Amino acid sequence: MVRPPALNFDINFVDISDTMLRRAIQIWHQKLYSERHLSPYTLVAYVHDLNAFLYFISVHQGDKPRLKDLADLKSGDFRAWLAYRTRKGMARSSTARAVSVVRGFFRFLDHEGLAHNVSISSVISPKKFYSTPKALAISEMKDLLERAGEPIMSKSPKWVYIRDVAVFSLLYGGGLRISEALNLNFNEFPLVPSPSGNNIIIKGKGDKQRLVPILPAVINAITDYIESCPYKLSEKSPLFIGVRGGRLNARVLQYRLQALRGYLGLPKEVTPHSLRHSFATHLLGAGGDLRTIQELLGHASLSSTQLYTDVDTERLMDVYGQAHPRASIKKAKI
Repeated sequence: MVRPPALNFDINFVDISDTMLRRAIQIWHQKLYSERHLSPYTLVAYVHDLNAFLYFISVHQGDKPRLKDLADLKSGDFRAWLAYRTRKGMARSSTARAVSVVRGFFRFLDHEGLAHNVSISSVISPKKFYSTPKALAISEMKDLLERAGEPIMSKSPKWVYIRDVAVFSLLYGGGLRISEALNLNFNEFPLVPSPSGNNIIIKGKGDKQRLVPILPAVINAITDYIESCPYKLSEKSPLFIGVRGGRLNARVLQYRLQALRGYLGLPKEVTPHSLRHSFATHLLGAGGDLRTIQELLGHASLSSTQLYTDVDTERLMDVYGQAHPRASIKKAKI
């Protein structure tokens, strides 16, 4: 899988006029991408958090922030920022991430010799509440996959609904993150069944790789989509195409699932990521072992040299065959 290009740094950071601060932000942004291998989605979130912090400082101090001003910020300034976020009703998890981003930016400034702030270490991140991920019941999951192929609250072409079924089937059948599924190219997905099972190599967070077995039911759904897609897919084409012919945007699927959620009476917490949680929950509930599920979700790193030596594909497929609700379909339609 080709890593997407770095985001263009075309962001209005509270109309920063200080050249040194703007340049520092640009370097920080590029280092996050090139050294920490953050996804474009995570980069956008980090940039948003830093921008919001700098905006608060500009209002709090009554002037546009400068690099030397950041070095002079006191504990009271940081406390005022946290209090502001609390008054605005921002979630603890959101504030915890923002604190982490701002701390990281100040560490970067210190490491590069650009600014040293002694007060940043006094900033205490709020404790996060961890909630159990929302997983659908098997019956709910089956209803969702069936209804996804119907024109519910939408007038899109028929092939779009077939595509949505294919994407949702891959998220649930393979435990993929939505970004992982949408970043796949046509030549990376196996459409010819193999006697030993079909697998794809997924590059997840931090460019960590893992081997994911693909169920026949998923191959069926994706084959149906490819046959119905009006766009000709070449080797380097995105696997999942939007109505205008480009790579499918995650937001489209989020809106689609929102409509399905209302139609099926599912909780508002159900998102595309819930399909990944359902994958893990259903495997675990049916006897899948934690270590295998951990490997399938990509929570444990596998280097490229271990992909074909350390991963027991037959064992992974056995877990699928015995535990996954959609593993009962034996032949893929080509």
